[in-house]
Amino acid sequence: MHYQEEYEKWLASPLVDQTAKDELAALRGSEEEIEDRFSAMLDFGTAGLRGIMRAGLNGMNTYTVRYATQGLANLINHCGEDPARGVTIAYDSRHHSAEFAREAAGVLTANGIPVYLFDELRPTPELSFALRETGSLAGINITASHNPKEYNGYKVYWSDGAQLPPEHARQISDQIAQIDIFEDVKIMPLEEAESQGLVTMLGQAMDEKYMTQVLAQSVAGDYVAKAADELSIIYSPFHGSGYKLVPEILRRLGMKHVFTVKEQMVIDGDFPTVASPNPENKEGFAIAIEMAKEKGIDLMIGTDPDGDRCGVVVRSGDDFVSLTGNQVGILLLDHLISVRREKGILAPNSAVVKSVVSSPMANKICEVNGIKMFETLTGFKYIGEKIKEFEASGDYTFLFGFEESCGYLTGTYARDKDAELAAMLIAEMACRYHTMGKTLYQALQDLYKKYGYYEETVYAHTVNGFDGPKKIADCMRRLRETPPKALGLPVEAVRDYSTGIVTAADGTMSSTGLPESNMLFFDLAEGCRAVFRPSGTEPKLKYYVMTRGETSEEAKAREEAVLAAGKALLQ
Repeated sequence: MHYQEEYEKWLASPLVDQTAKDELAALRGSEEEIEDRFSAMLDFGTAGLRGIMRAGLNGMNTYTVRYATQGLANLINHCGEDPARGVTIAYDSRHHSAEFAREAAGVLTANGIPVYLFDELRPTPELSFALRETGSLAGINITASHNPKEYNGYKVYWSDGAQLPPEHARQISDQIAQIDIFEDVKIMPLEEAESQGLVTMLGQAMDEKYMTQVLAQSVAGDYVAKAADELSIIYSPFHGSGYKLVPEILRRLGMKHVFTVKEQMVIDGDFPTVASPNPENKEGFAIAIEMAKEKGIDLMIGTDPDGDRCGVVVRSGDDFVSLTGNQVGILLLDHLISVRREKGILAPNSAVVKSVVSSPMANKICEVNGIKMFETLTGFKYIGEKIKEFEASGDYTFLFGFEESCGYLTGTYARDKDAELAAMLIAEMACRYHTMGKTLYQALQDLYKKYGYYEETVYAHTVNGFDGPKKIADCMRRLRETPPKALGLPVEAVRDYSTGIVTAADGTMSSTGLPESNMLFFDLAEGCRAVFRPSGTEPKLKYYVMTRGETSEEAKAREEAVLAAGKALLQ
């Protein structure tokens, strides 16, 4: 259907509420805006939906949420599994998140599928845990993670607790394409579904089960006991779902001095105290840093609105430094190996899993310590798949998984990154180093001296407008057709994950060994790396740079050269 026809269809439908119609009517005459909103449905990728909250096919709203849920319901009712296992639904602090969760529940129950619905906002990793605890066939989380306040999203999980497999995502997309957004979507008021016994509310009892599993991953309780009287921490949930569980987990861990940023403990989808609700950005810690200066505190921890990403700011002399996701991952990896080996609980078949765009310093740490390293595509669901493989084969024991975008997991209770767990591990790690007279920043410098100096950065090339996806696709096509022979350093091999082929500089070919993905990976001289990958959630083409050197200065110089070369190709 032409976008103008789709626009008129929404305006004429008796199923569209008046507020949405008024919003759309105001667009009449704005051809480009109408085309942007109605030329295509929000893309249902492997993580589900994500977009700006607005009326229209290309927006997050009641109708697109129902539409996607009908596609999921069709999959569940025809996949050969028992639909009576149900679906677990959670949501975060964003505007309309609770409303969208209820709408999804109404569509599922109208299709005869029971629902387990959380009674208020919860962290993403608790959904991953809860759907396995309830035996659900699938899970839905209404969240846009760390995106700006205008966004919301719809993540779908499968029975293993990991995000939806690509094949199931394609099947849902196919189902959506075959049905009408209004006429073919079944709806049941939540009150009616509850009266029929189709809705089970989840609350504190599930929190207790989840926190028990998180606390079971602690490995350094003795260090906490030694340092808790002296070590203080500042925590912020960035107005999101970590506000209740993180302080409680830290208290149960044994931490005695945990201060919270009161302004950011307020649940607010406008995220009024931060420019971006992303704990990777130091700016969000501005209030916490002022508190740290006043109270003489060295460590600040922040979690994003849906509680799956964890950021860290540490004192370095008179300054405060935001650690990158890679740096926190490196610290945690070394901590877990060291403490488990010290206590004699490091499994001899331990394995670590990280994404290919995360720091190669982790590879070096694993190599030196005799730990098997596995690399996956970007997306924590791939790490979840590895955990599932390890459990099925028994060949490896999962030790730790991480992504450079501040995502971390130990244990197998969940299959997604867990900021509540990460906050606990970071706290106990800080306690351990405190007993050695070190801050986390000093500990990181020691790791560089031991394993070599590594630098990583990500440049995001933003392409706005309805033709943004085409421009990004054109750029990736050009890079594939004419790959550079150097990116600040000579290119030794090109890994094209869309074809699964690795082409060395001498022309020899081999396999990437990983599933298909729209990503170009350049192996550079001196053990350095560069990667081009379109974002799966935002109109951005990301350029990852990973360099190493014998000194910090050498690693940084290489990083600057590789970064400049890649940015030049994106202009």
